[in-house]
Amino acid sequence: MNLLSNRASAILHQAGFVALDDLKTPWVERFMLYAGRTIPVVRTRLQQSDRWGTLKARWDIGRMHYKILPGLYAVGAPGPDSPVFVTGNYKMSFDELRSNLEGLSAWVLSLDTKGINVWCAAGKGTFGTDELVSRIMSVKLALIVTHRVLILPQLGASGISAPEVARRSGFRVQWGPVRARDIPAWLAAGREKTAAMREVTFTLRERMAIAPVEFVHAWPVIPAALAMAALYALPADETWRGRAFPAAIVLLGVLPVGTLFFPALLPWLPAKAFSAKGTFLGAVWAILGSLLFHLSLPAAVSAVLIATPAVAFLGMTFTGSTTFTCQPGALIEVEKSFWPMLVSLSVGLVLAIVSRLVGV
Repeated sequence: MNLLSNRASAILHQAGFVALDDLKTPWVERFMLYAGRTIPVVRTRLQQSDRWGTLKARWDIGRMHYKILPGLYAVGAPGPDSPVFVTGNYKMSFDELRSNLEGLSAWVLSLDTKGINVWCAAGKGTFGTDELVSRIMSVKLALIVTHRVLILPQLGASGISAPEVARRSGFRVQWGPVRARDIPAWLAAGREKTAAMREVTFTLRERMAIAPVEFVHAWPVIPAALAMAALYALPADETWRGRAFPAAIVLLGVLPVGTLFFPALLPWLPAKAFSAKGTFLGAVWAILGSLLFHLSLPAAVSAVLIATPAVAFLGMTFTGSTTFTCQPGALIEVEKSFWPMLVSLSVGLVLAIVSRLVGV
């Protein structure tokens, strides 16, 4: 019986339907019968389980599996004239949309973005023209609504060809505001966007919201920093107290500096390239740490040479999370900064070893 049920669910998924057994979840309020189909109606008020899931995803706990089934959903009591909003199947993106549709009646078409947010999925091609057209056809959207307009998030524009969607599906793409919270005001204004609704921001709050994931991803820095700190140890009884422990603190500080302080200070750090910004921040941290813990000159110089490229690298990886850069520019930056970072790290390690051997 389970095999038959699983097979039936698989067929429903391929056809664009959402299987009821897969939606025994608190964010589905009820089911409605419409056009001969059973469509899940989702809640617009987030519950504790939604917030807990978001918190875990922010810290990279099950983030790649934090997704919903793609397909058609309803908000309120939509009808044939209700607007159709398109989003991805990353649950955080889905939650952001539905939570800002309170008091409205609308359809939500969730694309299969492989559990990736709309902006990143557009760059990767999963929030793309082919998937959108395929999903329109699989859910038979033309039988659900009488109009032929789809409202897509502006940040998904890089993955969608509006003329191609119109040609292949008959539906016209209309770009909504950048932020889902502006949707009610945008609809009330006759779907006219203000300058603020078009502007892509990256505020301190927005930067720090994604910082925890970068912090978790950078965990290899911890064992690497401890291993490097051992190079500062003297062959004396007070080894760790005298040199290795202060060096470990300075090197371990690379982790919060590169993943938390870097995004917080991003707009004010000098230079444009993220690697250059990280180089500056890493050097400042290493110098201050060396002065604070009274490291010897050779130890301080080697700490600067090691910490600087480490923070520069962590800063450079942050380009994938920002609205400040583009993919071609990020690739160019990697090519230009890789060897300088490697040379700095290598020289710093050699100096640390030499300083230990000579006991200075």
